[in-house]
Amino acid sequence: MSDEKVLRFVLGDQLSRDISSLYEAQPGRDVVFMAEVMGEATSVRHHKKKIAFVFSAMRHFADDLRREGFVVDYVQLDADGNPGDFGSALAAAVERNGVGRVVITEPSELRVLEAAETWREELGVDFDILADDRFLASHEDFVSWATTDSGAQPKSLRMEYFYREMRRSTGYLMKDGAPVGGQWNYDQDNRKSLPESVSIPVRPEFKPDSITQEVMALVSSRFGDHFGDIEPFDYPVTRTDALAYLDWFIADALPGFGDWQDAMKQGEPLLFHSHLSTLINCGLLGPSECCDRAETAYREGEVPLNAVEGFIRQIIGWREFVRGVYWLKMPDYAGANALAAKRALPGFFWTGETAMNCMSQAICETRSNAYAHHIQRLMVIGNFCLLAGIDPRQVQEWFLIVYSDAYEWVEMPNVVGMALFADGGFVASKPYAASGAYINKMSDYCASCAFDVKQKSGEKACPFNYLYWNFLSENEQVLRKNHRMGLIMGSLGKMSKDRLKEVRDDSGRFLESQQMRGWDNGPPG
Repeated sequence: MSDEKVLRFVLGDQLSRDISSLYEAQPGRDVVFMAEVMGEATSVRHHKKKIAFVFSAMRHFADDLRREGFVVDYVQLDADGNPGDFGSALAAAVERNGVGRVVITEPSELRVLEAAETWREELGVDFDILADDRFLASHEDFVSWATTDSGAQPKSLRMEYFYREMRRSTGYLMKDGAPVGGQWNYDQDNRKSLPESVSIPVRPEFKPDSITQEVMALVSSRFGDHFGDIEPFDYPVTRTDALAYLDWFIADALPGFGDWQDAMKQGEPLLFHSHLSTLINCGLLGPSECCDRAETAYREGEVPLNAVEGFIRQIIGWREFVRGVYWLKMPDYAGANALAAKRALPGFFWTGETAMNCMSQAICETRSNAYAHHIQRLMVIGNFCLLAGIDPRQVQEWFLIVYSDAYEWVEMPNVVGMALFADGGFVASKPYAASGAYINKMSDYCASCAFDVKQKSGEKACPFNYLYWNFLSENEQVLRKNHRMGLIMGSLGKMSKDRLKEVRDDSGRFLESQQMRGWDNGPPG
């Protein structure tokens, strides 16, 4: 092993000792470099709570490394001479530490990877960009799965088939080469509405320590005009607390996760959801260790199969799949707009001030927590954006701004492919469009809404009801080609001219209303 001193650059979503840039790191020899820079904090106007979480987790991780004996060159945001961008900060660190070699794990976003390629060319030192093998499928694995024997890419990919391959390769919930229980997927068992009698598990609290309090003060001062509330702040920001949160989830919430993972309840933003995505995506938890713990709980009889299968599918299925799609389809994927949606994002997405209770609940909880669970994101917020024809680029930016677990690699395919059908069906076999009946079935939101979910037309009707049919009508040419839309498009074809005019009139009135106006000056605080 060389005695050469190496600068190991760790990014804010790489807070793991099990990361390639630190595999051969030698305490007392190598320097671990970390930096808080304004360019990243404002690449979009991130939720205040996300910035506070990332900075606090970074500072705690740096302290953990120091306790191991590493020299950590850490540049805080408010440090004198902070240049404000990664490239300049890295160049200064190389000179300051007198190193001839830099090692970094591949950044998770194309924008940062392209910047890293530039640093490698400009720094004048050896520069290694290592694979991020925290993911269970490498880029090569996904490309091999996603392409035909002739090397061509198909017109569409389906997560379910990728997920089955991941089950086989990892061995999760497998026995003798077959899925445990005889089924690959128990999603049909995971769509129950929440009974009133069910008790929601009480989550542990993680009170801000002095480091987090200092970061919160910094964020309030420097990013006070960004979206979202910074208090109360109760995210785990250390590896120890992240593991404790995982322990709690496995024991207390995972047993009920399967049955009620699609349910929504007013005033209960988390329900049985793990709330671990933020911790996994920044590196405090590893995807494999989360799946290992869940599978062990199942095999020990503590968790039902539908719950653990649903949880593992989210990690080795969706998480790995969307990452593969991102790297396969970028950079063109960012501009996909198969349905030619162009309406501006409404201003109420920043305030939550709308008479639609489901939207108000999901947006206000997002503003408070930098989090909403997957059905709120897909079937309330995403569904509305789909039906209303909101510009996909604006929806992408909103999702990237508001959620603490959002990085472009995971946010973009979920918005472009899953929520908005903007890729024309590459990811989803049909648009995830639904009327108010779905929201009423899966939540208690409609009972407190100013609109009547049972009314199909008129000013008191639930907007999702007429917007649904208006969406089908406006996109009829495209959607009739989709074999999964045959039945519902047949119903559209049988709709009377008078009923169709009613749908269009109601939709036009709503879409031109004051509350659908956008913000003139960008995202407000």
